[in-house]
Parts: sequence; C-alpha cells; structure tokens
Amino acid sequence: MSLTTMSDSKVFKFEEETESRLARKSKETPFFPIAIGVCTLAVGYGAYMFKNRGKMSTSVYLMHLRVGAQGAAVASLTVGLIYTMINEHILKKK
Repeated sequence: MSLTTMSDSKVFKFEEETESRLARKSKETPFFPIAIGVCTLAVGYGAYMFKNRGKMSTSVYLMHLRVGAQGAAVASLTVGLIYTMINEHILKKK
C-alpha cells in the first residue's frame, strides 16, 4: 500500500514489518533499551532503599529518585549518541 498525492508521486511506502518494532528499534539504536534498563534499575534501587531514607520526607525522597533515574537515562543516551557519532562521522562505518 502506498500513499500518493494528486500528481501520483509516491510520498510514503508502507510495508508490513516482519519482526516486532521494539526488536527492530533495538537493533538500530542499541543504547535506547540500555537507557530504559538503567532507569529501571535506578528506580528499583530507590524503591529498595526507600525504607532507609531516614528522616527525609517521602516527597523529597521521591523527587531525588526521579532526578537520579532521569539522569541515569540521559547519561546512557548521551553515551549512545557519542558512540554513534564516532562510528558514523569519525570512523566512517556504515
């Protein structure tokens, strides 16, 4: 199936995907699932350490946990971006 404009030039070609979208995206950008995993680990660690938060209020603890998890995910994606840029522009792999 393809979408066409009034001049019959093809704008978009749609083909059925043979594998799942997550698996395909993971092959294209391997650091995205790593970032999701790092974020999940940070949240899991924070939930485990919740009982040892001391006198810190729950809302402040959860805010720190959110910032830490987001920071871990952003750091992982940044490393992936740098890796991709080095491979595509400096080492010319593609």
